Amino acid sequence: MSDKVNSHIQDRGASAVICKLEEAGYEAYLVGGCVRDAVLNRRIKDIDIATSALPEQVIACFTRTVPTGLQHGTVTVVLAEGTYEVTTFRKESEYEGFRRPASVAYISDLIEDLKRRDFTMNAMAMDRNGRILDPFDGQKDLEAGVLRCVGSAEERFGEDALRMLRCVRFASTYKLEVEAGTWQALLKQAPLMRHIAMERVRSELERMIEGPAPARAVRLLLASRLTAHLKKQLPLPFERWLAWDDALDAVSALEGQHDRWSMLLMLLEVPSDIVRTALQELTFSRADGDAVVADLALREAVAAQMHSGGAPQDAVGQIDPAHLERVWKLGAVRRGEAAARALLRQLRALPDASQQRGELARFLQTAAPELVRSGEAWLSEVLCFSLKQLAISGKDLAGELGLQPGPWMGTLLQQLLERTALGELANEKDILIQAARAAQ
Repeated sequence: MSDKVNSHIQDRGASAVICKLEEAGYEAYLVGGCVRDAVLNRRIKDIDIATSALPEQVIACFTRTVPTGLQHGTVTVVLAEGTYEVTTFRKESEYEGFRRPASVAYISDLIEDLKRRDFTMNAMAMDRNGRILDPFDGQKDLEAGVLRCVGSAEERFGEDALRMLRCVRFASTYKLEVEAGTWQALLKQAPLMRHIAMERVRSELERMIEGPAPARAVRLLLASRLTAHLKKQLPLPFERWLAWDDALDAVSALEGQHDRWSMLLMLLEVPSDIVRTALQELTFSRADGDAVVADLALREAVAAQMHSGGAPQDAVGQIDPAHLERVWKLGAVRRGEAAARALLRQLRALPDASQQRGELARFLQTAAPELVRSGEAWLSEVLCFSLKQLAISGKDLAGELGLQPGPWMGTLLQQLLERTALGELANEKDILIQAARAAQ
């Protein structure tokens, strides 16, 4: 049950907390994710401590504490080295709403405390000397590359349905194969996802997509069909990812989560307004949703202009670069410079789409290559992307034209901005005023 770990957790504050509790006559151990990551020689993010001391006894041992989760037996100890969550060994009652236990009972047995945890790799403890207590063979499972529930997988997922998304996230992040019984239990219990709040779903999805293996996470999600059982049904055809398998692998080449989400949603070939609705249902912030939708809307606008029947072509029927340049610059002004640069990053990361079919494939085969070659240079030629950068204001227009402010002002300013972006006008006040007068 016990073994020595090669990578001892070096944290003076955590050692001080454990020593203090032991001096007072209590047991105390590092538990959970920090032990797992120490075993894997990974960077340790959060440190959790479990103890036989009751919350009031923990509080009595330290000068500064915060009662952050007394209902669950958790006290945060504040030291000069940082803050440390200390939780009393506990046993949980029946779960409510397939998410949280109705109540907890404090116990003095570490093994019973570890038994309630989700996966064997998260059910290990470490004493202050670096000795591992591993009653459910989490180390063996990690060595074998296996993700396994503690005890009955069906019961673990039935207690807390969010664990099924965590299963997908852990399997992708740590490059593990889900043990057969655990996977079958997940498939059986998948309908319980309807009990989980959408913000919790969004949080897990974000961690999957920003992780080291977003493509594996997506494939596991597709295989599990967990997204078909969410509390709110999303208007997104996730199965379309199956047609873009090579492109899924390219997602990890993008650094920002915003870019990764934009590329993944682009591959679904869904109108940007529908994507906006889905992101709202997933409780994405308005700013994050707007940024992703701007990327998608820009691609849609460029594709619509380049693939319309009246779009000019060269002598051999290919797209006209001059027309694409104009469409690109106008699109960047209307959707934002950030969206344009993000879309270029995504296009550069995408693999060859010559064998694909459909509207997106057509765009990637025609307009995208020229955008990858010239899009950045074209953006550098744009003198201003927003009205704030324009050398004239609405107040200037009203004064010079002798008109009362009204809807006409925004329309005229946008016209001047776009002409300036295209290089038809210099971004100088006198020139812009002259152009405004001529437009009346």
